[in-house]
Amino acid sequence: MIQVNDKHIRRQIDFGAYEKRVDEIHRSIEERTGAGADFLGWAHYPETYDKEELKRIKAAGKEIAENYEVLLVCGIGGSYLGARAAIEALNGLHNHKGPEIIYFGQTLSPTYVKQVLDYLEHKTFAINVISKSGTTTETAVAFRLARDLLERKIGKEKAAKAIYATTDKEKGALLQLCKKYGYERFVLPSDIGGRYSVFTAVGLLPMAAAGIDIDAFLAGAKKGMEKYGKAGLNPAYVYGIIRHELYKTGYPVEMLVTYEPGLVQLGEWWKQLFGESEGKDHTGLLPDAATFTTDLHSLGQFIQEGSPVLFETVLDIEKPAQDVVIPHDADDLDGLNYLEGKTLDFVNKKAHDGTLAAHEEVGNVPNVLITLERLDAEGLGELMYFFMRACAMSCYLNEVNPFNQPGVEVYKKNMFRLLGKPGYDK
Repeated sequence: MIQVNDKHIRRQIDFGAYEKRVDEIHRSIEERTGAGADFLGWAHYPETYDKEELKRIKAAGKEIAENYEVLLVCGIGGSYLGARAAIEALNGLHNHKGPEIIYFGQTLSPTYVKQVLDYLEHKTFAINVISKSGTTTETAVAFRLARDLLERKIGKEKAAKAIYATTDKEKGALLQLCKKYGYERFVLPSDIGGRYSVFTAVGLLPMAAAGIDIDAFLAGAKKGMEKYGKAGLNPAYVYGIIRHELYKTGYPVEMLVTYEPGLVQLGEWWKQLFGESEGKDHTGLLPDAATFTTDLHSLGQFIQEGSPVLFETVLDIEKPAQDVVIPHDADDLDGLNYLEGKTLDFVNKKAHDGTLAAHEEVGNVPNVLITLERLDAEGLGELMYFFMRACAMSCYLNEVNPFNQPGVEVYKKNMFRLLGKPGYDK
């Protein structure tokens, strides 16, 4: 069970005062009566997912892992952040399992795109293109370029067997491409938005190709559904209340803090989940993320003594995936022999404890602690579901739709007009 500790937030919250509203929101989620209810498919997906499709996902993942040096994941936002977060969290930043995973279609930078294409010239690669519509500009441009390169390298027929698409079941440009060229396709359900899609083929296919146990990941998500999808003040709803209370009392910024470099992309996924869900009607917390102790040497001074605008949500992993012991050194010129025989996890946790005391007691920064016993596939599945439930609760407490993103559409329309796309001339 994920634990939420509110003892360091420098105030007392009357959680009982929220019970009635939380129960109302919970019922609206379960009965699909709240704003954006058409996109609540994620809430029970860990139980209702297509079991036959999961078999095909595993088979495709195995095929990719055994036959290609690189898997090119083409997607932007929720179409790649969840998979990337999971792969880097579970396999580490220097992964030697399975094919190399390269993320594409998340930028319009010509330099980045050309560098990737040049690199792929000398690699065998498969493509997993992920888009509900197939017309998202960044992803569609990248896919066209990657597909062109692949077809020139191995021919259209072989290329078609190396392309896997995750898209809408019934409509969209990408679906039409699949039908025309015979790409194997997987479904992004129409009632699940991108930032809530990591438990679907969107996240599962890249994860399977990377050698991650997706059965365990889904089992963790189901545990999360059972624990945090129940009525009452469960930990996910408590976290949502804490966020809402701190926002209302003068803290407009939340910083997710981790102590593992492999969780940087989890922070990016979390930022999209909460930022795109909650930031509406000129309200909502600004989500930020930092990795300690690294960022203590860049942001630590501001957090301690800068403008009092933020609170920290610290993700604590009780048992690290790996550990090392600090050895004895005969010269001891670095003065570290007082640590000999101690594990690096021990040192990292003392850095955590010391930082918490400094930020809370001296810096007066509220700290929320979220504790997870172990970050394995099952634990990560539970954690990501926890955040989704908490996000829905936070948004509804703030009276905004958690599942739309009207502001994002504005930049797209402006860009289309400036590019001269037909139909966008005004």
